[in-house]
Amino acid sequence: MRRRELIALIAVGATAWSLAHAQEPAKVARIGLLGLAPASASASRVEALQAGLRDLGWVEGKNILFEFRWAARVDQLPELVAELVRMNVDVIFAPSSTFVEPARKATQSIPIVFASHADPVGLGHVASLARPGGNITGLSMVHTEIAEKELEILKETVPHASRIGVLWNPTTPSAPRVLKAVEAAGEKLGVHLRPKPVRTVDDFEGVFTAMAQEQVDAFFDIASPLTYSQRARLAEIALEHRLPGMFGLSANAEAGGLMSYAADINDRNRRAP
Repeated sequence: MRRRELIALIAVGATAWSLAHAQEPAKVARIGLLGLAPASASASRVEALQAGLRDLGWVEGKNILFEFRWAARVDQLPELVAELVRMNVDVIFAPSSTFVEPARKATQSIPIVFASHADPVGLGHVASLARPGGNITGLSMVHTEIAEKELEILKETVPHASRIGVLWNPTTPSAPRVLKAVEAAGEKLGVHLRPKPVRTVDDFEGVFTAMAQEQVDAFFDIASPLTYSQRARLAEIALEHRLPGMFGLSANAEAGGLMSYAADINDRNRRAP
């Protein structure tokens, strides 16, 4: 065979191989995303996460697909996580401790990523922030460490406050640890704290009525998926009762709450990938 004919044959073969492989569908990674309804409340978080993925070359509809699971109640999360595990998604995005805990119980092999965990080391979800180990990793808010500063700022803003209500959600795994940190801070500042559990949005009105009866001067919100997803309603009720509050997320202040001392959650979602 002449050299020119051999080169032509190789070229034809290479073209055929390229065309054949170009027709093969590229593998599409699936990301299971957990959240608390309504989905619209987390729209900016999802958009930030998608933007962070695009920066790394992962584009929805091209090489990744999202499997969204929105829970109406926290007790629905184990069932929703089980669905994602059965689907064998490539990654589970569990924003905070509320979502990490059921995901951790459901799988030890599928990677789990969080973006705003209040205390991942304290809850044993990771071994350390530098070396998380296992299948769980992400970004922490270190809320147990900044809680003291939040309470100090609230006291400086409302100097006459001697009784402060503390909204905390018992369904949030990290909340008891943050509450303990807030109580320690309260002792240093010499203020009397009134812990008020809130599990659903229906508890808001009763809790604020109780705080009014107890003549609290201000309130402290320990961030949770509930107070985030219902941030507009929470701000309205606080305004109705004319009660100043410190919120654990900046989104609550943007929705009408008085103030917050926290990192940008959307930025954390963008950096999570």
